[in-house]
Amino acid sequence: MFNTTRMIMSLVLILILGMVGAQETKKDSTITTTEVAKQKQIDKLNQAKEQVRKEEKEFLKKEVENINLRLERGEISAEEADRLKNEAAAKRAQNIENRIAIIDNKIELIRRNEGDYSEVDEDEDDEDRMIIRIGGDDETSESFVYFGSEKYDRPRKYDRRTRSDVVFAIGFNNAIIEGESLDDSPYKIGGSGFVELGYAWTTRLLNNSNAVRIKYGFSFQWNKLNIRDNQYFVNNDGEIELETFPLNLKKAKYRMTNLVFPLHFEFGPSRKIDRGSYTKYSTRKQLKIGVGGYGGFNLQTMQKLKYTNVSGNNTKDKIKGAYNPSDLIYGLSGYVALGGVAVYCKYDLNPIFRNQSVEQRNISLGIRFDMD
Repeated sequence: MFNTTRMIMSLVLILILGMVGAQETKKDSTITTTEVAKQKQIDKLNQAKEQVRKEEKEFLKKEVENINLRLERGEISAEEADRLKNEAAAKRAQNIENRIAIIDNKIELIRRNEGDYSEVDEDEDDEDRMIIRIGGDDETSESFVYFGSEKYDRPRKYDRRTRSDVVFAIGFNNAIIEGESLDDSPYKIGGSGFVELGYAWTTRLLNNSNAVRIKYGFSFQWNKLNIRDNQYFVNNDGEIELETFPLNLKKAKYRMTNLVFPLHFEFGPSRKIDRGSYTKYSTRKQLKIGVGGYGGFNLQTMQKLKYTNVSGNNTKDKIKGAYNPSDLIYGLSGYVALGGVAVYCKYDLNPIFRNQSVEQRNISLGIRFDMD
């Protein structure tokens, strides 16, 4: 009995000692892992301090370039340029001091604690971040909408001569037919329309004035003609003619899809905005007149016919590429705008069809929006 008790006590003691040893090992392992994580964070933050210095120096370099440009143009004196450079240098030095102080505080926070802050703000200053910015200030890039790396969101260029817009236009469409007026047109004025969607750049032509600009880009145009009087287009041995449809047409539409490259000379006043570190010209709420033209290519033509067939069933026909359209598209266009909204007109100099006994040319009138 005594020997059995001694054996049991020995086993219990061995188990207790083993559990204590395992706990100590686990604790040592935890401490080691925590220290490694803390040191990793500290190393990253130390690297971030060097990145801060590089970024602020890059900002300062850009600001000095802008000041020198203003000096060359005679907008400021040499004394004013020196003053602005000193102010920019002082601001950047203060930025470096403040940003590094923030990083140093984070390092001290990590060192002082056992692990509660071992992963504190890991992505704040130690790595590049992706950002989305709408708008801007003196220290952001010239893009109004910016998505990308934070470190490439550079200071605005001092004098941005070119800006870009999304162009959207919509309105009425018809055709000028030789020997006929619009009142005699075989196309419905209310049912024929056009849509244009594109991208354009506007560049100032004069150094110190925004009175004359050149606007250029590319656009997709969809021109639709709604044919009336139960007529439709027919290709008779290469010659395109309008004929009466044998059944009752509910709809007969002809659509042309074009890719064109517009170019306009734009005139009108603008308001100069000088922010010191950058300047720009604003045409918001200003009258603008644009005159020019476009050239491009026809991408597709299609005639849509909707009718009830002899069996009494509703039928839709889509006939593509059978009407010998002009492959090259070119014409004149112009607009009168107030700010970003314009009355817009365009007229194709090329005929709609290459082979037609009576030539007809597309004309459009509508509203255009330049969305910068």
